[in-house]
Amino acid sequence: MSRRSYPKYKPSGVEWLGEVPEHWEVKKLKHISSIKFSNVDKHTVEGERPVRLCNYVDVYHNDFITLDLNFMEATAPPAQISKFALRGGDVIITKDSEAWDDIAVPAYVSSDMHDVLCGYHLAQIRPNPKWADGKYLFRAFCSRGINDQFRVAATGITRYGLGKYWLDNGLFLVPPVEEQSAIAAFLDRETGRIDALMEKKQQQIELLQEKRTALISHAVTKGLDPTVPLKDSGIEWMSQIPTHWEVGKLKHITSSIQTGPFGGQLHAGEYVEDGIPAINPSNLQNGRIVPDWRCCVDEEIFARLNRHRLDEGDIVFARRGEMGRCALVTREEDGWLCGTGSIRIRLNKEDAYPPFVYQVLSTPGVRDWLFLESVGSTMDNLNTEIMSQIPILLPPLDEQIYVVGKIEKHLQQIDNLKTKIQESLDRLKEYRTALISAAVTGQIDVREGVA
Repeated sequence: MSRRSYPKYKPSGVEWLGEVPEHWEVKKLKHISSIKFSNVDKHTVEGERPVRLCNYVDVYHNDFITLDLNFMEATAPPAQISKFALRGGDVIITKDSEAWDDIAVPAYVSSDMHDVLCGYHLAQIRPNPKWADGKYLFRAFCSRGINDQFRVAATGITRYGLGKYWLDNGLFLVPPVEEQSAIAAFLDRETGRIDALMEKKQQQIELLQEKRTALISHAVTKGLDPTVPLKDSGIEWMSQIPTHWEVGKLKHITSSIQTGPFGGQLHAGEYVEDGIPAINPSNLQNGRIVPDWRCCVDEEIFARLNRHRLDEGDIVFARRGEMGRCALVTREEDGWLCGTGSIRIRLNKEDAYPPFVYQVLSTPGVRDWLFLESVGSTMDNLNTEIMSQIPILLPPLDEQIYVVGKIEKHLQQIDNLKTKIQESLDRLKEYRTALISAAVTGQIDVREGVA
């Protein structure tokens, strides 16, 4: 990042800030803005005025809060409307989250929104125009160091919260307001260019993922020989299949389909760190098992729950949440525990090659079928009976092995390209963060017309 520095610097008096431009000040957030923690909840009460709520997800997923966002509808009394209505220049940040590094994620309010209120789990920060420009303050919250002080201050174990004391007393670098506006305008231009590049790379990754999914779906429902005779599968989403393939149900090729231990068998208080991982839906990520080493059991509990042990070649399915989330148990995961929110599928390996069946179960057709068959009033849920009825295509065992081998070669090429693009995307994200941090901490001078 080769840009000019300021002519003169001085010690900031704050170790993690180091030296700062000579004419900048260091101030607490409460001295340059008003800070309110919202208590506006998601409810509708007869007699109250209708409003819309800017909620956690609106802030977490958007840099800018604009009128075209799909806000939640609710009601509020006049006092809350007056206190928490959004005004152009406000900065909204997350103050509660399930992860400490999601604390103090900011968004900038682009214009006055008299019927949109700051929702619960958020803090509303309104800059004092004498001291702070809202756009600059938003960028400062995005920067390293400044943001870190709030993440470190958040307390909790399974849910983290930021106390108002720590937000009030958070330290910010304060250039003259005109200079803050110039820094904000510079960052708007530069991050806009970076964001456009990032969007193109993200689109490339999504296209590769679509190609990957299409390749797998075609191979495990049509095979690899385009000249082979076809027959009607009798299953709408499978259409025609090779004539020598069999159509059955998952129960016909399994030795067991079993849910993980229920809450009465495994209590939250029995989890330990760095023991034997319990694999729950959150651990099934993009077809891989990613353990949480804080969610493990010790040898004694594992012995008690040994019937839920995972063996190499098992397939673990999420019992709730996102339909179709699953992973194949590899040698590295052999001997772990099927968690309470998962279902273990153990195949009869004389008829079925686990990697082939896993690929079949990962197809969009199976996912859509599961969605229609799932039960549950508040969230989609699966049970062993539903899982046992999943339609399965089964070529001869040697063909299953051949198909998987060919798929894996093509998938490796796609995944290698995805990895390269993702690395490039990660570098752009890193550069974006570094640029913002450098500008709002005075490491670079972005003022126009400065000699």
